[in-house]
Amino acid sequence: MNPNQTKRPVWLDEGGRLWVIDQRELPHRFEVLQIQTVLDMIQAIQSMVVRGAPLIGVCGAYGMALAARQACAAEDPRKTLEELTQTLRSARPTAVNLAWAVDGIFAQLAGESKAASWPEVALSEAQAIEEAEVVRCRSIGQFGLAPIRAIHERHPERPVQVLTHCNAGWLACVEYGTATAPIYAAHEAGIPVHVWVDETRPLNQGSRLTAWELAQKGVPHTVIVDNAGGHLMQQGMVDLVIVGADRVSRNGDAANKIGTYLKALAAGDNGIPFYVAIPSTTIDWMIGDGVAGIPIEMRDPDEVRFVEGLDGDRRTRVLVPPEGSPALNPAFDVTPARLITGLMTEKGICAASEAGILGLFPEMGGYRP
Repeated sequence: MNPNQTKRPVWLDEGGRLWVIDQRELPHRFEVLQIQTVLDMIQAIQSMVVRGAPLIGVCGAYGMALAARQACAAEDPRKTLEELTQTLRSARPTAVNLAWAVDGIFAQLAGESKAASWPEVALSEAQAIEEAEVVRCRSIGQFGLAPIRAIHERHPERPVQVLTHCNAGWLACVEYGTATAPIYAAHEAGIPVHVWVDETRPLNQGSRLTAWELAQKGVPHTVIVDNAGGHLMQQGMVDLVIVGADRVSRNGDAANKIGTYLKALAAGDNGIPFYVAIPSTTIDWMIGDGVAGIPIEMRDPDEVRFVEGLDGDRRTRVLVPPEGSPALNPAFDVTPARLITGLMTEKGICAASEAGILGLFPEMGGYRP
């Protein structure tokens, strides 16, 4: 299979088999994996075969369809379903979309009197969650287009310069992406844009995945080292920053890939708008203070110690620091709401505050930490 044969990072084929793009192999090889069991899905999520909060949520939903199929054939279906649900739910701790999708489907299955109906119910709900995320991301793009258009109208003589961090594109979100959705919308509207792509160490999701996506779409872009963003902002080479998030707390604090907080500080110091693009499924209504309350995943230190790349036609792994040097690998940091210009959501752009968020989602006012 090649990139032109699928437009989504997860899909069911005509035989009902579940497939995902192996994002570890991009950009140099395009490979897909079949997901046959709940354990397969858990391993895919943990090893970052699939990644990105919205996609993790969708894959968690499909994982529940696999769990339902396995549980209904077990001696004690309900106990088995509970055990599989908990294991799947805890596959990665920071992205709230996983727990949201898994818990939602579990609640539906728990209300079904016959275990035999679980697989069909779970699969139908997983497909509905997938399509709903596509709609949300498309809407984020349309609302997020407004600030880009406004900059273009002020400076029609040059491209709008956008800086982003990590990968919050369709690879992370099924279609359109979150942070990339406004960029794609501007590109399609004929607004010239140029994207500064942070490499995003240690796993280089920017230089590997965002750059690959933008190239596929024909969007002009330049890969930069993570520490170059502040310099570019000082030199007037960045008009706005748009990033995604894995979890946003009720007060507007946003957890995103490690290094995002530093970009927000640099943007604030240089008077540059800093936006966080998210679907509402990424908001954790039960955490009031994200800096204190959002769990931060600690990953294998070897992801920091080693880098991977292409040596000729061979993928290779290289040790960078001294062999005995320890490393620390927090996967995310939290950007305080005070540094965020606005949240781009499927219902519009709002202030990164409880009042701002509830202004767009008043129905969530009853949820309190």
